[in-house]
Amino acid sequence: MKAFQYIIVLFFCSFISKAQTNSYVISFENAVHHEANIKASFPNVMSDTLSVRMSRTSPGRYALHEFAKNVYGLTATDSKGNRLEVLRPDPYQWQVTGHDGTINIEYTLFANRGGGTYSQIDETHAHLNIPATFLYAPSLSDRKIVIDFKVRKDLNWKVATQLPLVSGTTYTAPNLYYFMDSPVEISAFKLREFEVDGQTIQLALHDPGTEEEADTYFEKVKKVVLAEKEVYGELPKFDYNKYIFLACYMPNASGDGMEHRNSTVLTSTRSLAKGGMKRNIGTVSHEFFHAWNVERIRPKSLEPFNFEKANMSGALWFAEGFTSYYTNLILCRAGLISPEEYIEGLTGTFNYVWNSPAREFFNPIEMSYQAPFVDAATSVDPVNRENTFISYYSYGSVLGLALDLSLRKKDLNLDDYMKLVWKKYGKTEKPYIIENLQQTLSEYAGDDFSNTFFNNYIYKSEMPNYNELLNSVGVTLKQNLEAPYFGVSVSLDGDGYGKIKSNPKIGTPAYITGLDKGDVITSINGQDFPKDIQFDEFIARFKPNDVLSINFERFGNAKTTKVKLLSDPNYTIGLQEKYGDTPSKKQLNDRKDWLKYKL
Repeated sequence: MKAFQYIIVLFFCSFISKAQTNSYVISFENAVHHEANIKASFPNVMSDTLSVRMSRTSPGRYALHEFAKNVYGLTATDSKGNRLEVLRPDPYQWQVTGHDGTINIEYTLFANRGGGTYSQIDETHAHLNIPATFLYAPSLSDRKIVIDFKVRKDLNWKVATQLPLVSGTTYTAPNLYYFMDSPVEISAFKLREFEVDGQTIQLALHDPGTEEEADTYFEKVKKVVLAEKEVYGELPKFDYNKYIFLACYMPNASGDGMEHRNSTVLTSTRSLAKGGMKRNIGTVSHEFFHAWNVERIRPKSLEPFNFEKANMSGALWFAEGFTSYYTNLILCRAGLISPEEYIEGLTGTFNYVWNSPAREFFNPIEMSYQAPFVDAATSVDPVNRENTFISYYSYGSVLGLALDLSLRKKDLNLDDYMKLVWKKYGKTEKPYIIENLQQTLSEYAGDDFSNTFFNNYIYKSEMPNYNELLNSVGVTLKQNLEAPYFGVSVSLDGDGYGKIKSNPKIGTPAYITGLDKGDVITSINGQDFPKDIQFDEFIARFKPNDVLSINFERFGNAKTTKVKLLSDPNYTIGLQEKYGDTPSKKQLNDRKDWLKYKL
């Protein structure tokens, strides 16, 4: 091909590419009042009417979030600056007509929640979740996107994101989905990075602390990354060979963590100097594990992700729950918490699941179906979650524990099962269905083992024998049957009255006797509550089977009832050595193989 012909072809290809590229510009002149100015340009529009909309969902979330409510002052023009007509067919979208092939849209966004779902703009940062920030055109979702972040140079802002850099503060995305899945932190953050197998792991840390604190925390992050790599045997192949933690530990942030394909959002009100050094690292562990389990080992029920309605999956007990099981186990293996801390830390989650009446209503799959109603979802009417819902995070976590310890009794382990799932469905990025998880467990541990686990604990809501499983690694599951149990949360007002704060759980003394949320207990056995004592401390003075005479008020009416206390159904979990027992050599070796604790 002649040189001038080659130049013409390149020019033509460049022209076509630009004509098929949607672009955005965002600026933050009024950051002090939490506003951003956003301009969007959609060229080469072929239809008479272009519908643009704000998302109602966000990658990693399962409930609806109405991001359109924070958009105002929207106008549309054509390529010559002529004003175009904009119609609103529903609360989520705008329809633009009368254009000349190009549609330019400008609007103001209000944003003041810095977490994994929403955006926050102020003079400390522009913390951007893309679906909460940018409107889009569904019919043009396959187009390339270019985004220019007009950073506040007076605030020393810079950009951190998984989006590939074009130049300066301009970034690109190959399509709408990748754009939506790419959060951005714009601030005067500290940047740390290290190389693992030819890939770069970065930490963009927005925290008011020192460089030394950042260094110390990054060492913890590195330990988590390497410990999780050991589970699967390798890192995922990250796009552009980079993964970035977007950590914002500021008092104006909201506590959250949200996984994305090659990055994760980590937010907390705790700075590293004020408790975050220890308490924030668990979110790092959970979210990075998602780089395998959920981002690439992905439920078919979440594919393709729908930005217009809630995404429901029955696999969250595995995607979120098994990830939760590994969250603190990884911290133990990385030497960031002790074996004793890890073991005792199992107690709260175990009791929550074990003692919940909700298992009478839903199995783990059905609990996963509840995500659109509970995953940061909001409602104004009261619900009965105490009796009908167990978090799929917690439910899956205790089942992950049971599966791991059950496999270890066969000289197998959950790590190797996760490796096999990774090779079959993660590395290949072939979305799975629940039956695939069962088939893979059959392949790894045999049909009988797999069928028993899934038929009893996944398709039904039975519970494994945790006493036997924990004992196999020298851990005690202990119950104090001499402790009394009332069965409801009560807050004292300091004047001798106690208000019931939660729905009583089915089968508890409070439930059986007919007490309910909102009732105000005025006296027990004819006496006011002593001042400066918590309700549970007061009840601890009694014994199981004691009968208490309760005076209470409901809707302003005085009532009386009698409550027969039961034994506390909760357990404590701890190392056998703590309770004066001596675990065998096999128990200690099995525990060591399980925890892989590193000093």
